[in-house]
Amino acid sequence: MSEQSGEKSVYDICGADFFVALVDAFYDGIETDQVLLPMYPEGSDTVGARHRLATFLMQYWGGPHTYMEERGHPRLRMRHQPFVIAERERDHWLMHMARAIESTMEMIPEESREVVVDQLAQYMVNAAEHLRNN
Repeated sequence: MSEQSGEKSVYDICGADFFVALVDAFYDGIETDQVLLPMYPEGSDTVGARHRLATFLMQYWGGPHTYMEERGHPRLRMRHQPFVIAERERDHWLMHMARAIESTMEMIPEESREVVVDQLAQYMVNAAEHLRNN
């Protein structure tokens, strides 16, 4: 949804609190996932990872450019290259993200819920597949 076309961005519709809740729900699952947790250098201390993902998603969906200011260009493939990301890892990541989206859906205004959830889900599937490197 482009602000230039007069439509509100997902960030405008959902707000920062939605993205923080989404990422918190996602990482609550990651912290118990023995397939994905070993990929995190800080282990179960996901505070930094939560902040990075939340600010990235906010920026991507039309919010402030905090991620870019703190980390520069996202370069997602480069940042994920050191980790083996095959179908199994992709599927675990998507499972946790789908659960997170489902658990935060009620935070999305009802009149926008279907379109926002569809956009989020489509982006997450595409991003997860794009980051596969094995």
